[in-house]
Amino acid sequence: MNISQLETLLTISKTMSFRKAGELLNLTQPAVSAQIKTLEEEFKTVLIDRNQPVTLTDHGQVFLEHAEKILLIVEELKAKLSDLNTTPQGHILLGTTSSIAIQILPRVLSYFQDQFPLIKTTIHTMPSSQVTASVENGTIDIGISYLFEKNPNLHSSTLYYDTFEFVVSPEHPLSDLKHTTVEALKDIPMIMLAPDTLGRRFVDKIFRQYNIQPNIMMELSSSEEVKRMVEINLGAAVVSKLSIAEELRRGSLKMIKVNELEISHPVGVVYKSGRYLNTAMQQFLSDLKGMPEHQFISSE
Repeated sequence: MNISQLETLLTISKTMSFRKAGELLNLTQPAVSAQIKTLEEEFKTVLIDRNQPVTLTDHGQVFLEHAEKILLIVEELKAKLSDLNTTPQGHILLGTTSSIAIQILPRVLSYFQDQFPLIKTTIHTMPSSQVTASVENGTIDIGISYLFEKNPNLHSSTLYYDTFEFVVSPEHPLSDLKHTTVEALKDIPMIMLAPDTLGRRFVDKIFRQYNIQPNIMMELSSSEEVKRMVEINLGAAVVSKLSIAEELRRGSLKMIKVNELEISHPVGVVYKSGRYLNTAMQQFLSDLKGMPEHQFISSE
């Protein structure tokens, strides 16, 4: 058995085709067939049902689970050997919300990539509740999100604190107010974040505490979308304070204080406990944790 054979089996399981697997691996179809046949002979079992579309047998599925673990170990070995180079380098898959990606990451990544040009980052935006799940299942390497819940499988570190604020358009009937109460929000048409976001869960919790059934006009997946709807006066909303700095500055949104919402929420970095951190991830986490809070929350 060799690594190439395991990679071939994995590719076949994804493409469900010997021909397509060969194209992806730059192998001829006979070479692909020969690799699988050799594996089957060595382990004295049938791994692949060769009817169309090609599928793994029950034995093949069990074999694939172990093959994936072996290939992951090989990748970690390659990363560790690469890290013997003294210059931090590598690729980081970073996951965060669209608001954090827009408001926070540009100033962080511009500094980081100036200092370490050999480290590349790919950013995936997603609802806040999906960030930790994506870190845990290995879809992303590092997440930046609200730290509402502890997870024993993840390591987290707080970077800064944010609050959620009630905002309206300058044309909204309440726009002249400086303060209001949470009870006053019960009849106001609201633009809400989607239920699978942590910000929405926080707002729902506050409304439940005060027995309020909100008048929900629209649900959207990101704060950026919510802000645009509020700006054109389709409703009011509760969004991250840090996400509205530019809108407040140019006057397209008005913030009204609601005492019941004034709870600080930690925003931090999360990564999987016990996983190997290559030099790129080590350097990124070190720099991120070392940044003062004002570098994240400054509106400049």
